Amino acid sequence: MNKMYQRSFLLLCLLSLLACQSAYYSAMETVGQHKRDIMVDRVEDAQDAQQQAQQEFKSALEQFSELIAFDGGDLAEQYELTNDHFEASKEAAQEVSDRIEGVEDVAEALFAEWRDEINRYSSAKLKRQSQSKLSKTEQHYQSLIKSMHRAEKKMAPVLAALKDNSLYLKHNLNARAIGTLEGEYQSIKRDVQSLLAEMNKAIAQSQQFIDLLEPGS
Repeated sequence: MNKMYQRSFLLLCLLSLLACQSAYYSAMETVGQHKRDIMVDRVEDAQDAQQQAQQEFKSALEQFSELIAFDGGDLAEQYELTNDHFEASKEAAQEVSDRIEGVEDVAEALFAEWRDEINRYSSAKLKRQSQSKLSKTEQHYQSLIKSMHRAEKKMAPVLAALKDNSLYLKHNLNARAIGTLEGEYQSIKRDVQSLLAEMNKAIAQSQQFIDLLEPGS
């Protein structure tokens, strides 16, 4: 019985969420902001979030480089800096995930509305043209969202490594610990470089998709 109630509760939550989303889009349309406009805004937000994440991961890598070059001074302070960069990277990564989710949400609503409106055409010619534009847009969208998720997935191993090194340093504030972490640097550097490259691809695809949605395209 408990499982049945849990499923019912989750279903009610989902229905409530969908109703809220539908109400939100309807409200935005009353002030002249349609789903296509919201889509452009959210893809731009995702771009910004990825660019910010790039900076945070670069900064974390730079701090790690400075850490392993440590040659006397306050190790506790180095730990604090290392941990701060890890926390900033984690927050930036979460922002990227949230922005991607927002893009997926409005995309689902936009394409559902578009398909519904295609069925209302009385002109076969205009219907074909609209269907062609929808298919092209969906194809570009699928390529974009896959690129975003590839970049998103590459954040996880970097965050895990930064977290591990921060925890290790916290409990081993000595020169020997620095020597141990030195072996981790090249691995993290490769992962960060791969992440940045993947994000650059997603950012570039985002701009292409925005250009596709702009009026007159």
